Amino acid sequence: MKKKYASLMVAASCVQMLSLAPEAHAADLITAEDPYEILNIAKGFGSANLKKDSSGDPMITGRIDGNKYGIFFYGCSDGRNCDEIQFVAAWSGVDASLSDVNEYNRLRKFGKAYLDSDGDPNLDMIINMDYGITVETLEDNFDWWTKIIKTFETEVLKI
Repeated sequence: MKKKYASLMVAASCVQMLSLAPEAHAADLITAEDPYEILNIAKGFGSANLKKDSSGDPMITGRIDGNKYGIFFYGCSDGRNCDEIQFVAAWSGVDASLSDVNEYNRLRKFGKAYLDSDGDPNLDMIINMDYGITVETLEDNFDWWTKIIKTFETEVLKI
């Protein structure tokens, strides 16, 4: 009987602790369905403008620390209801070795580096926003993007 009572007390304590945990309410989450919310956060990191790409989907272009970048929206239906975004930066006319790009990818868990068909270095980072993320999480992703660009410039582009 004591074991049953002890197990019941542990279960009750766990339920009570879960009820005290902070919750993210749906109203507090940002999704890729609202590009203006993402644009507002982008403007906190530098200049940014909202446009449409050739498919009619939202697209943000901007600069962070002088570097041009874009945010493309994917999984959209008629230019709306998108579910993920992709940060993209490219450097044309800048030499980068394939071995440096491969080493960057091997050592880093954020940001995917590659050379495009013209041999220009590119950097991408995808964020799944299908069910929403907090403002703080999206701001943190922008902060990571800033760090990723700096690291890429130093280690791959040798700038």
